[in-house]
Amino acid sequence: MPKYLVIVESPAKEKTISKILGKDFKVKSSYGHIRDLPKSKLGIDIENSFEPTYTNMPKAKKVISDLKKEADKADIVYLATDFDREGEAIAWHLKEALKLSDSKISRITFHEITPEAILDSVKHPRSLDMGLVNSQQARRLLDRLVGYKLSPLLWKKIKIGLSAGRVQSVAVMLICDREEEIKRFIPVEYWSIEAELAKTDKDALPFKAILAAKGDVKFEKLSIKTKEEAEKIAIDLKETKYIVKSVETKQRRRSPYAPYTTSTLQQDASRRLGFSPSRTMAIAQKLYEGIHIGGSAEIGLITYMRTDSLNIAKSAQAEALKFIESSYGKEFLPKTARVYKTKSKNAQEAHEAIRPTSPKRIPSEIKQYLTPEEFKLYDLIWKRFTASQMTDAVYSIIIAEISAKDYIFRASGSSLIFDGFMKVYNVDDDEKETKLPPLTKQEILNLLQIIPQQHFTEPPPRYNEASLIKALEEHAIGRPSTYAPTIKTILDRLYVRLDSKKFIPTNLGIVVNDVLKNHFGNIVNVEFTANVEEKLDDIAEDKAKWQDVLKDFYTPFDKNLGEAEKNLQRQKIQPQMSSEICPNCGKPMVIRDSRNGQFLGCSGYPECKTTMSLDKNGKKIDGPQETDMKCDKCSSPLLKKVGFRGKQYLVCKNEECKATYNIDKNGNKVIKPAPEHTDIKCEKCGSEMLKRIGKRGPFLTCSAFPKCRNLQWIPKAPKEEPTPKSKKMLKKKIQSK
Repeated sequence: MPKYLVIVESPAKEKTISKILGKDFKVKSSYGHIRDLPKSKLGIDIENSFEPTYTNMPKAKKVISDLKKEADKADIVYLATDFDREGEAIAWHLKEALKLSDSKISRITFHEITPEAILDSVKHPRSLDMGLVNSQQARRLLDRLVGYKLSPLLWKKIKIGLSAGRVQSVAVMLICDREEEIKRFIPVEYWSIEAELAKTDKDALPFKAILAAKGDVKFEKLSIKTKEEAEKIAIDLKETKYIVKSVETKQRRRSPYAPYTTSTLQQDASRRLGFSPSRTMAIAQKLYEGIHIGGSAEIGLITYMRTDSLNIAKSAQAEALKFIESSYGKEFLPKTARVYKTKSKNAQEAHEAIRPTSPKRIPSEIKQYLTPEEFKLYDLIWKRFTASQMTDAVYSIIIAEISAKDYIFRASGSSLIFDGFMKVYNVDDDEKETKLPPLTKQEILNLLQIIPQQHFTEPPPRYNEASLIKALEEHAIGRPSTYAPTIKTILDRLYVRLDSKKFIPTNLGIVVNDVLKNHFGNIVNVEFTANVEEKLDDIAEDKAKWQDVLKDFYTPFDKNLGEAEKNLQRQKIQPQMSSEICPNCGKPMVIRDSRNGQFLGCSGYPECKTTMSLDKNGKKIDGPQETDMKCDKCSSPLLKKVGFRGKQYLVCKNEECKATYNIDKNGNKVIKPAPEHTDIKCEKCGSEMLKRIGKRGPFLTCSAFPKCRNLQWIPKAPKEEPTPKSKKMLKKKIQSK
């Protein structure tokens, strides 16, 4: 019998795929990257066609040794790393580190971790795609050149510990440029005029119409500029008849959104669920790698989550249409299967959009097997994909024009007459149904009041996580796999901070951005970064050599570095002064930035390290406040403190008693339920196991904690299988909605 070794990237995949392939296959994990450029030096021979030097990562020493032993025993080694350029590069590094011959390896890829996809990939292996490998290698070398050449300059000229990156620097630039737009913005006053009208019938409901034109001249947004103009028109409109000039009724169809790509998933998860991009990707990774569903083996619930393609496999689409017809009815099926075209010109069309591996796994039916976060994200992905294959929603639109002298008002109403895809996926920006009473041409209406309203133009909004990712994608900056780490990096480096979920550049970020724009403007800009992505695509398609792309980049970059070394003066970051005085040394306190917001720090730092917290409005938060609540352990008074990200909590005033309590929305102390005693003995030390309640439900923990840290989750009772009769009733219930 031949022996097969399958190498994947993560232990979670190892466990899931092992059960699918069976005992003839040995599945082992590489635990991610095993080789990289050395940390202690550049690792690129610039004079020798940018030849890289790769070293085995210290953490991978034992992994490589174990994989080498298993590879020597195997007849064929299947490299089953992720289905993207980075995964292709990891597969190549595995081949090189394990010294595997071309004849011994086979590359297999899959969009989803299901028995059908895994078994099919083993039947159809391929060789390594060196175009993809070289594209990823060029990206890695470009990022290393920027990071290792620019960062020392920033250390010398601004502050030790700074970093620069080809993509992260452009992201900071976008945020800084938006902040400059906001500062330069001058609001402009304008007015709108509405008429509140009603039919002449008794008890008729009022409705509003907006002033749209006078004669042949339409009123634009800024047409009425002052209060005087608005009042003059309002006076002219009070003593006149309001007559229905025309009534038009029509239907408007609304098409569903496309299934998710990486960027749209991160944007929607940020808006709807409040998840950061890195949190979204971590949860999606678990859903992709496999979840234990009831009595079945672990199975991947979604397809690969790093993608910019909108393609859907024909088999998956056919299954979705069949599910929609059986669950909702034929009227929810489009006339022809929907095909979505990817807008990104650099999209990798060989990939698929993010979708559930089977639409039959309805979120509510598997909720008990998922954590709350996993359920929320899977529910979002399932609904978006299912809706994307359904028919349009249909609205009935009524538009009425109402004349008053030579003025024209316009009123509109809309109502949903067929929900279509919205049966499954209700979007945030749904049109609110507006009621308009039945109107007839030449009908006279009663004027209830004229409403002039003052407005001011608003500056462009600051970026939030969703809109920044959208901007990066629109400008073709980075790839799906880079959005989350880019945002995390610029926050960790304190170049920007989040305030009410909006990005605000820090003083440090503004200084770094100015230096990079002034001295490396030909590299740190949107057009150049997008152009690099196109060249990386050319490498992947064997249309360009990676060495030539690096040379074209490095020649002007090296020249800019030399000029900056000579001409750039040492930059000083001036902290913002405050009116507060340090209580310990008497020096002024200054406002400093941290990832979690701003705080007050003593200007005498590092000699004096006094700090004070600031609330969201920039006001000083006083020290711990004594409350009338008592500690349950020692009966001492409880102090209210402000902790991480402004979260309040209670701590015992008695320093020897370390009791802490959370605070609910009403400011009351939250008491955790006492653990329940059980007759179960700890497998490790024989002590009694206690039952506790955690975020994921009940679990058992050893009473000898912290000496013994044994912990066991209590599995939820499996959901009873529905009988044929209950299935039929459920189907009728769904169709009747």
